[in-house]
Amino acid sequence: MKAGLEIHQQLATGKLFCDCPTDLTETATGSVLRRLRATGGENHQVDRAAAFQAARELTFRYEPGPSSCLVELDEEPPHPLNDEALDVALSIALLLEARPLDEVIVMRKIVVDGSNTAGFQRTALVAVDGHLDVGPKRYSIASICLEEDAARKVGEIDHEVRYRLDRLGIPLIEIATGPEITSGAEAREVAAEIGALLRATGRVRRGIGTIREDLNVSIPGGARVELKGIQELRLLPRHAEHEVARQRLLLGVRDGLLARGAQVPSGRISDVTELIPSAGTGALPELVRHGGTVRALSLPGFDGGLRSPAGESERLGRELADYARAAGVRGLFHSDEVPLGPLDAAFADRLRGALGLAPSDAFVLIGARDAATAERALALVRERAAMALEGIPNETRDPLPDGRSRYSRPLPGRDRMYPETDVPPVPIAPSRLERLRASLPERPEIARARVARQHGLPDPIVRQLQQAGDLETFEALAARAHLPAGVARLLTQDLPAAVDIAGEAPVDLALETLDGVLASVEDGRIAKEGIPPVLVQLLRGAPDVPAAIAGAGLAPMSGREDLDALAETIVARNDSVVRSRGVEAFSPLMGDLMREVRGRRDGKEVASALRRALERRLAGPGSAP
Repeated sequence: MKAGLEIHQQLATGKLFCDCPTDLTETATGSVLRRLRATGGENHQVDRAAAFQAARELTFRYEPGPSSCLVELDEEPPHPLNDEALDVALSIALLLEARPLDEVIVMRKIVVDGSNTAGFQRTALVAVDGHLDVGPKRYSIASICLEEDAARKVGEIDHEVRYRLDRLGIPLIEIATGPEITSGAEAREVAAEIGALLRATGRVRRGIGTIREDLNVSIPGGARVELKGIQELRLLPRHAEHEVARQRLLLGVRDGLLARGAQVPSGRISDVTELIPSAGTGALPELVRHGGTVRALSLPGFDGGLRSPAGESERLGRELADYARAAGVRGLFHSDEVPLGPLDAAFADRLRGALGLAPSDAFVLIGARDAATAERALALVRERAAMALEGIPNETRDPLPDGRSRYSRPLPGRDRMYPETDVPPVPIAPSRLERLRASLPERPEIARARVARQHGLPDPIVRQLQQAGDLETFEALAARAHLPAGVARLLTQDLPAAVDIAGEAPVDLALETLDGVLASVEDGRIAKEGIPPVLVQLLRGAPDVPAAIAGAGLAPMSGREDLDALAETIVARNDSVVRSRGVEAFSPLMGDLMREVRGRRDGKEVASALRRALERRLAGPGSAP
């Protein structure tokens, strides 16, 4: 495997070419309807990815928010490049020992999927030829760019896609590595180190969707495939492994098809609507009853090549279906699926006879509301089937939650680039670089070593804090005399667990709030076991720590006497267990007592109280407390 990464990180500055805020909103103040078309780039050629998107003939509805402006609607020229964002990009370049360009020139990159109102994305090359050391290995940094983020997709109905303009124009720094990565685990390590470097600047946005990874993967005999927009670092290894497995499987399918003389001739699309039983059940009969049409594509020699091999989740039939969906249909049926839905063996035989197929041939069926859509979809299927005889096509794929991916569009090339004439070039003076070099943040590996040494934490915990972007918060809390181990546990265990419980969009907790939670443990108001439920209450909107403690039902216990009395009650309630098991009754009773205490006292205190109560019960009546 050979792989490279492109890391896209939103910056916490104003927008790149206007003065609008970068907050996302659920309020739309109107809409603008547009269509986009592909045009030639600097080489006067239309990029194939842009041509593919334009062929989908989609309409785009753009929804401004309360703070949107005419620049976002492409009704006013862009303002000069955001100077603060450029400083952040140059600082990252210096940290990666890259060579900043003498002059930053903004380019237009044609994108007609609707994610930009102008039909292009503005991007600027800032630096080249850097490197990053992760462990004993050095990875090249091919380029560092500054570009504008896309509009936010909020819905799609038929051939109309809705976008919100709130995200459009947020600055993105793009860091592209060379293809030296050789495993999914290695990709994760490199991405984590780049993420730590970005967060060290203190000028990046946080949260889901603010950082995205594109993973470019190839194997010997395969092709470069871009998995675009992976948002979770932990999924990088799984996506890499799935892509390697997919390419290997498809290469094996190719060899099998070539061995039996498979071919994809031009033509071979037939109207088979009349052969579909309109009285039957399933998607195709339902479509025919409502006036739709069904077209068939013959694939000589493909029989058996479209299904999944034993034990595999990938298959060529799924690849064909992804291409068909790009034309606006929901999917397809093929002969390797018989029997399935409307395709029983008898129907398949009739269809084979009508199409004049040999036993070694396969067919693909697509239903659509009109003939043009069905034939456009089958033309894409035929194109993908022809690629299957050559190997792996270069393409961009969308990652799925299970680690697999789905075809999105052809891999873009250089033909989509041309200069942006509305934004003046920005000279990079040596004095500017010297100013930035004098205030560079501490490098991640140096920060890890210092924190581990100063606070006595193991390296894996420090790495976990750094990768989560919590190292600065840890140091701020430790500086307030909280025990480092307790602070680390709060940030690496208790808070992530509470976020999972609290729901999809918990509020961010301020440093003062986290300080108050730790203080409540240290002054005895709650035990450390009570931290998670208190955090859950705070994440759900409790106004302060005392309110969160009350909301979690953690009323304080006044002293040892209350705890001893509760332990005596638990032991008495389980008298038969105590008499049958003796001191071995401790374990089951400890769980009962901890549930009663519910984080109000430390676990060691609770265990001591239970042991005292057991000893008294086993010693018999009249034993001294």
